Amino acid sequence: MDQFGKTAGVVARIRGMVHDGTLRSGDALPSTRALAAELGVARGTVVAAYEQLDGEGYIRTRHGAAARVAASVDGPVPVGAAAGVPVVPGVSAASAAAGASATGAPAAPSDAAPTTTVIDCRPGIPAVTAISDRDWRAAWRAAADLPIRNALSDPLGLPALREQVAAQLGLSRGFAPDPRRVVMAAGTSEALSLVTEALRVSLGRAPRIAVEDPGYRTGHRAVVNAGGEVVGVPLDEDGLDLDVLRAGGRFDAVMVTPTHQYPLGSVMPVARRRALLDWADATGTLVIEDDYDSEFRHRGQPVPALAALDPGVLHVGGFSKSFDPRLRCAYVVLPAGRPDVALAVTAARVARGAVVAEPVQAAVAHLLRTGAFRRHLGRVRRDYTHRRALIVARLTSAAGSVPGLEARALTGGLHTVVSWSGPLRGAAVVGRLASRGVLVADLADYEVTAGSAGEGVVLGYGAVSLPALERALDALVEVLGAGCGSVTG
Repeated sequence: MDQFGKTAGVVARIRGMVHDGTLRSGDALPSTRALAAELGVARGTVVAAYEQLDGEGYIRTRHGAAARVAASVDGPVPVGAAAGVPVVPGVSAASAAAGASATGAPAAPSDAAPTTTVIDCRPGIPAVTAISDRDWRAAWRAAADLPIRNALSDPLGLPALREQVAAQLGLSRGFAPDPRRVVMAAGTSEALSLVTEALRVSLGRAPRIAVEDPGYRTGHRAVVNAGGEVVGVPLDEDGLDLDVLRAGGRFDAVMVTPTHQYPLGSVMPVARRRALLDWADATGTLVIEDDYDSEFRHRGQPVPALAALDPGVLHVGGFSKSFDPRLRCAYVVLPAGRPDVALAVTAARVARGAVVAEPVQAAVAHLLRTGAFRRHLGRVRRDYTHRRALIVARLTSAAGSVPGLEARALTGGLHTVVSWSGPLRGAAVVGRLASRGVLVADLADYEVTAGSAGEGVVLGYGAVSLPALERALDALVEVLGAGCGSVTG
């Protein structure tokens, strides 16, 4: 048996033991060296198997610690996971199930009774637990080691973090702003609220802001709550419909997600970007770029930020999709080409004061400076690629049983939009899936104008394991298959 076959055999056996319940969530696996010795294979074979299982979401590996099962799944092995794959003889159930701790002691058995599992596939939740424990703890130790000061935090943000954000943008987004133009915010919504308040104060009236329809409703609410007026502009396959935008009258700002439109997933091509920027320049309209998940591009080359094309663009980014949304850490890059806007936003930030705790900023700065952020992105991109492939395969295989079944928004990001033809309403699908323990979002929830999005659901895959995602997709296909033939309210 060749090296590939041996690796596939180890993968298939462990995967199967997770599905039949022999291995449960939290169980430790043998070290790669110990399992390789038991099987009589090269250690590299087991390392490769563990890496594949980690990428599929079955186990989690950590440097210096035992690999552990990440998911408990009842039911058969997914179709194609084990069929036709050779199994390495000699992998004992006792060895794989009990495993060994870092000290060689067997893992304690679990007496916990099985519970009903909720699979949360709502969008916006990244793989937080994929962060390296060592890097995470080191970042907080570094933050705790900073001298205690009798002083208030800089309302614009910790200088060390602003420098690291500027450097990261230069590496990944095609423009390297002066760190003094980076202003920290407590999440993307607070950033948009801040910009809206700045426009309202400087204009002396409610700013009129064009937004994508469907689009980022939490951001829309932040704009309205800060005193702005939101006007929905429909989308076509290339993003914001510029003909409708031009015909919409005078706008003070336009808010776009050009790298990966939220939630439909279109990528605004260069010609459309140039046309938008030309229109904005001619009309004096501020372009606000929400760069919410640009780190995750699954097909094609990364697309530079809109701010890389025009210094008049106000760029908003953050760490909610790449690290942990609970950090509430985002940033605004003030437009060098719009000094009036830069001054207004700076004044608003100073008036509100610092909103991100200084230890949080110090920890994030450490993660960026040491390369931990880039290492984390490399790990989760691999995981997300496996999950995206499963979505494509499962929904493609079900296309014949569900009329018009389509999965969109898969070129990047952490979610897909699933749509179908027929009378079945998205709200009904959300409700039926919830009764089965699967949580998704109704596409209609993202509409500014009723009916602008069509029927569909938004399914996030950032924080679910591959086995749990398969179960969620199976439930979705069953619900759609049963409901697309009848009128549903």
